[in-house]
Amino acid sequence: MTANTYRASGVDLDAASALKDRIKSVAGITFGGRVIGRPGFFAGVYERSPDDDLLIAASADGVGTKIAVGQAAGRYRGLGADLVNHCVNDLLTTGARPAFFLDYIGLGHAERDDAVEIVEGMSAACLEAGCVLLGGETAVMPGLYSGDELDVVGFIAGFVSRSDLLGSEAAEPGDLLIGVPSNGPHTNGYSLIRRIFDIDDHPEVLDETEWSPDLGRSLGDALLEPHRSYLDPLSPVLGLIRGMAHITGGGVYENLPRTLPDGLGADVDLSSWETPPLFRLIQEQGGVDRDEMFRVFNMGLGMVLVVPPDRAGEVTALVPGAWVVGRVVQRDGGAERVALIR
Repeated sequence: MTANTYRASGVDLDAASALKDRIKSVAGITFGGRVIGRPGFFAGVYERSPDDDLLIAASADGVGTKIAVGQAAGRYRGLGADLVNHCVNDLLTTGARPAFFLDYIGLGHAERDDAVEIVEGMSAACLEAGCVLLGGETAVMPGLYSGDELDVVGFIAGFVSRSDLLGSEAAEPGDLLIGVPSNGPHTNGYSLIRRIFDIDDHPEVLDETEWSPDLGRSLGDALLEPHRSYLDPLSPVLGLIRGMAHITGGGVYENLPRTLPDGLGADVDLSSWETPPLFRLIQEQGGVDRDEMFRVFNMGLGMVLVVPPDRAGEVTALVPGAWVVGRVVQRDGGAERVALIR
């Protein structure tokens, strides 16, 4: 039997990373002198002029194949919230607050309500984030999207003062890593989840409540929990931290290094938290090994903050549920930059 890995479900993270590197090199030739920070961070930052203190930050993302789970369950509003909150969180890693959001919806046909429900979810999440749903594109392309297939993509922009900018160069050895809890897989790993639970062929499994006594709800309710927004809980500590990693696709292995300078890595203490029941269920049901789980899912870590040791107590007191999950260490370039320690 083929092992349950992200690659076996059709997503090759190594190939995706290599493709992204090629794209970054092509995009980088356009940067000139007004792009601040390096390619590969969670959001881009642009200065209108060297004398302007207010910087523009922007990002784009989708919700992946969580759309297929929403379609199987006939639930769409949460997908709109997923999209906005994911983009808000990527923007937040720069210290920026969102100003406006735009969307793209691709459809096979226009006689449907699901697209409207998705936009209703976007609108509600934008109101919560204090940003405007400025516009977007709804494209009906039956030759590209078959039947009821659809896709959604979001684009967000906001502003941050130069003095408040967060990035990937400020971390120092000995800084503490503070975890902020997720509320589920957010928008990542759903190709593997669909394979493990055979959701595409048996959508009725989403209604089942007997998977795990610790889950406390149906599988569909757990999997379709909207992506948590970290804007409100983290706003009070933006002036106290050195950086922030949004734990999205690639898990802690790929996302923590994005907020660290070259030559530094992270030791993550697995004994500092208990893996949430949904991730334990995914691992047990699918026979997925530990490292693969941490490469695909957030495993209960929605955000990881890089904090000077003398500020850690203040930050954990201000952010509900936050805890020290590890520390920044020096690490040679040839080594894996993230080590899981127990």
